Amino acid sequence: MSSPFSRPGSIRHIEVLRPGGPDEMHLTEGPVPALGPDDVRIHVEAAGINHADLLQRAGKYAVPSTASPILGLEVAGYVSAAGERAALVWNIGEEVCALVDGGGYATETVAPSMQCLPIPEGFSMVQAAALPEALFTVWYNVFQRCRLSAGETLLVHGGTSGIGVIAIQMARAIGAKVFATAGSAEKCGVCVRLGAEVAIDYHETDFAAVALERSGGRGVDVILDMVGGEYVERNFRALAMEGRLVNISYMAGSRVTLDLRPIMQKRLTVTGSLMRRLPPQEKAVIAQELMLRIWPLLERGLILPVIDSTFPLSRAADAHRRMEEPHIGKVVLTN
Repeated sequence: MSSPFSRPGSIRHIEVLRPGGPDEMHLTEGPVPALGPDDVRIHVEAAGINHADLLQRAGKYAVPSTASPILGLEVAGYVSAAGERAALVWNIGEEVCALVDGGGYATETVAPSMQCLPIPEGFSMVQAAALPEALFTVWYNVFQRCRLSAGETLLVHGGTSGIGVIAIQMARAIGAKVFATAGSAEKCGVCVRLGAEVAIDYHETDFAAVALERSGGRGVDVILDMVGGEYVERNFRALAMEGRLVNISYMAGSRVTLDLRPIMQKRLTVTGSLMRRLPPQEKAVIAQELMLRIWPLLERGLILPVIDSTFPLSRAADAHRRMEEPHIGKVVLTN
């Protein structure tokens, strides 16, 4: 493979000149990222774009002090170097997808070896790059924290987002029922095709009322919410007794005024997380469980990412503009 570098010992990556809009993103050169004993260096073939990247670009997302300041939280590619202990797990040239602590918008990045997984059989690099953030997030929040099980009902807000399409399929694959919200009839149709039993256009209908009606007044067992704001109290209405609400973002605002009575009356559990700040050892456990429980489903074609569009790394600004428009599934950068 020809070198992607314009000079030896350097990489190309996207730099954000100052907090702001997509025009602040530019392709530049920098040093090859340092490799720790438990890290692998990955030659990046594709990198998924996430909402957190847009917030970081705009200066609205605090990057952990130990993380790369370069945008990008998930990649697919091949191992180009391995630290002393990582070399016991991964060989040079192996194809992997990985959850990274920043640095994905680049030609080379570094990932903790335990946050890497083999590319599922039959998956392209673009498809594989769309997996890590969604799989880690859904498994940790919906299955580990909220304990969704077969026969229960999951309500997914943003059913056609990158995370939403994976959540619908994962829940269906383990035998749960799925309700989903989306912002148009077209998007609701996509949710149904992915496996949602009920798809609710939130512009037209009160999702809480529909959830109660379609569950015979019982409500749903788990809600995966990335909206926050005024959705919170409506989520409480939609939940069944012993229901669990998990927030992974707050696109409609993080501050709300709450009536605590539904939490007490229904014995609800309210939780949330930020995947990027999760300790590495917990991410390693998630990766192990994904390999055991979800990788066979991926390779059987029961879970597939939906790719909205791809852009070369040099057009990362256009990719962010696409993310800010109505879209379905993942936007992915390629090298």
